[in-house]
Amino acid sequence: MVLSPQERMQAAEEAVRQLRESLAGVGVLFPSLDVERVSAAGTYGLPLVDLGRCNLDTALRLAAVLHERAGGS
Repeated sequence: MVLSPQERMQAAEEAVRQLRESLAGVGVLFPSLDVERVSAAGTYGLPLVDLGRCNLDTALRLAAVLHERAGGS
């Protein structure tokens, strides 16, 4: 099934919403998390999710959460 441009954008926005909520649930905030609008304009594949930039504290929090989930000590 081929998605329309509107369906592709809705799917990408939903993915961003879920990712934002999941990250917030472990205390991580990416202020510029969003759909990469240029990729959404194309007709091939799904739009890209732009994680954006984050400060050092956010990067360290994310690393700690991932390390914990991976079973690290």
